[in-house]
Amino acid sequence: MTTPTRRLTVAQALVQFLSVQYTERDGVRHRLIAGTWGIFGHGNVAGLGQALLEAGEDTMPFHQGRNEQAMVHAAVGYARQLDRLSAQAVTTSIGPGATNLVTGAALATINRLPVLLLPGDYFATRAADPLLQQLEHPVEADLSVNDTLRPVSRYFDRVMRPEALIPAALNAMRVLADPVETGAVTLALPQDVQAEAYDWPEEFFADRVWHVRRPAADPFELAEAVEAIRSAERPVIVAGGGIHHSRAEEALKALVDATGIPVASTQAGKGSLRYDHPADLGGIGHTGTAVSDDIARTADLVIGVGTRYTDFTTASHTLFQNPAVRFVNLNITAFDAHKLAARTLVCDARAGLTALTEALAGHRVNSVYEAEYREGKERWERVVDTAFTAPDENAVPTQTQLLGALDAVVGDDDVVINAAGSLPGDLHKLWRARSPRQYHLEYGFSCMGYEIPAGIGVQQAAPDTPVWSLVGDGTYLMMPTEIVTAVQEGLPVNLVLIQNHGYASIGGLSESVGGERFGTAYRHRSPTDGSFTGAPLPVDLAANVASLGMDVLRVKTVRELREALATARASDRPTCVYVETDTATPTAPPAEAWWDVPVAETASRASALQAREEYDRQVADRRRHL
Repeated sequence: MTTPTRRLTVAQALVQFLSVQYTERDGVRHRLIAGTWGIFGHGNVAGLGQALLEAGEDTMPFHQGRNEQAMVHAAVGYARQLDRLSAQAVTTSIGPGATNLVTGAALATINRLPVLLLPGDYFATRAADPLLQQLEHPVEADLSVNDTLRPVSRYFDRVMRPEALIPAALNAMRVLADPVETGAVTLALPQDVQAEAYDWPEEFFADRVWHVRRPAADPFELAEAVEAIRSAERPVIVAGGGIHHSRAEEALKALVDATGIPVASTQAGKGSLRYDHPADLGGIGHTGTAVSDDIARTADLVIGVGTRYTDFTTASHTLFQNPAVRFVNLNITAFDAHKLAARTLVCDARAGLTALTEALAGHRVNSVYEAEYREGKERWERVVDTAFTAPDENAVPTQTQLLGALDAVVGDDDVVINAAGSLPGDLHKLWRARSPRQYHLEYGFSCMGYEIPAGIGVQQAAPDTPVWSLVGDGTYLMMPTEIVTAVQEGLPVNLVLIQNHGYASIGGLSESVGGERFGTAYRHRSPTDGSFTGAPLPVDLAANVASLGMDVLRVKTVRELREALATARASDRPTCVYVETDTATPTAPPAEAWWDVPVAETASRASALQAREEYDRQVADRRRHL
């Protein structure tokens, strides 16, 4: 019996294959690869470029980007908004187009978010060698610049023959759809192979559904976790991004309502409980709230749910100070569940939280403990009110007053996006998350330049949702180019651009570790010593935004800011609110926990010597949880 086949190029076959891949969870099906971003060069224009053209928009929607890294960021924002159930692909030429993918790939993999990378590569036949943009290695002839993507990809393959696409494509989908393994997936595609024809079995193009598992809790692990929780006097839940990926927010609320255990959130987990829930303590760790960190210091049991326990969460292992503290970690990934010598509960977040609620029936924390953390939460809410409130409506707003103005304008389902600078700390401490998707902080890689393209990806995933990309001038100058994409696609992303003349976050950190803000200000050189301490640079970023096609609203006062934010939210066009903030008036609450940034052990400058004394004092509190 002859197996039916279809003669297509490798690139054409790949596009057709991707168009019929689906994920399914809880009975709901999603397209796995919902579109492809691309910038074309000689490494992909005649292969994937031709294949996308031939397939058409109905088969594979195409999105034109301006920077390869930014295209990955947009795809990551899209995947996160859709809980990793749908993703996008990114195709580039060989050479710099491919190497520009590396930062975005690292961000995707660190944040455990799926994106498919399809960079062009050298000729598999070596018929033309070396190619334009080909890296030549004297002893590893099969090496190309695409190999830089190996350490930042969860799966990597180079498709050297047409028939090799079949196992490579299937493995790529397996990893993308697996909540344990997911991240950046790279299929490097030699440009001659992309254009080569092959007789493909028709079953390769049949609809394929990848079931996204919800593994249940192991009975033994569940019993141990329940025993630990029942015997704890001061338990606290650390909510991580895994709760959102699992759509486990209601399961978390049910557990908390039943037991009274308070919840502190990582950057990725914020919004797991609505901010006004009496057990929601806000952010935890170096950028956490006072109540979260006070409770964490005295907790005798920390229940981590879907968290990686980064150094910001653990305050560089100085936060959990109770001598009797122990850990129970609920995580779909065993690698993360075993951190901090924890008792493990390796399972899906929603399944595990539901099982805990059932097994803990009748158990509740002591009423004195509950009253303590609720009083702490009330005190912190007054801190937030003070930071958000501007005494003078006609004054230049501080950064926290800007957040207060935005808080007054957004709806419950708006999405606020940020990644780097001083904003993540202020947002983690102060933002009042009203829904599971409202707070979108990329803090696994904290990548400057993420916010604008991620806003585009989120807007594609949620077209009727107001999206806000918050950036400072330093981040804006890293990657403003996708504003053109937002304009081209008619995506009404709102950009809030804060001008503070430099790297404000690193400037503050530099000062605290004895670096005296060296190299962090955007200023002219001083005529006396050549340092960057002269007048601010005459840069008009608002004019730059307008030149890229975005509507711009310039504001100077708190009142104008609030009016402009409301105007932007009501607009159906991409809109920028541009504001120069007051950096001289401190309104942000100080850090409630430490972060380890090593300070010079020997120095001649007084600032560094003083910083080292403080460092030695803080590092003494670090402990190993064994």
